[in-house]
Amino acid sequence: MPDLREKQREARRKIIRQWAKLPKDKRQSMEGISEFARTAAQQNENAFISSHRDPYEKIMSWLLPRAHL
Repeated sequence: MPDLREKQREARRKIIRQWAKLPKDKRQSMEGISEFARTAAQQNENAFISSHRDPYEKIMSWLLPRAHL
């Protein structure tokens, strides 16, 4: 279990860093955030293997507070 938590922590850091590097217009629209979250969920699916929550929803919960919508 600790290994899975660490994988999720690493994935979270990586995803947030990638998202912060996007152009500002892609980070401030719901469409851009959603598209990025879907892609990130697919690319990092191994970090969410035994998670009860949908990876897309989890990633959206990380990004939305940073979006300033």
